[in-house]
Amino acid sequence: MVRRRNPPDAGRWGFPGGRVELGETIAEAAIRELREETGVEGMAGRVFDAVDVIDRAEDGSLRFHYVLVAVLCRWIAGEGAAADDALETAWMRPDDIRAAETAFSLDVYKVAEQALRLTSG
Repeated sequence: MVRRRNPPDAGRWGFPGGRVELGETIAEAAIRELREETGVEGMAGRVFDAVDVIDRAEDGSLRFHYVLVAVLCRWIAGEGAAADDALETAWMRPDDIRAAETAFSLDVYKVAEQALRLTSG
């Protein structure tokens, strides 16, 4: 997990991620963002979820709409250290996320639980 340095969600914990670069596949973007934000090397597996993040101003106007695509990745190497736009990193299990008195980005627990089910079954 990474604690975000920049908006949206600055200061909140979430999964490493960011924009897909022109011509880059979702899998390539997931692995690049993981490496850039944490120094961890991984191998991308399947896409398993997508989360709409829609933010509206008080008057109802749309400020932004992001689609977060969850990619199941396998760890290859690295312990994790904050880099790029991450303030800090931590290895967390779903129970850690559920019990934490920390701010998390939208649906982090749901996506973590789903990933755990996919890897243990």
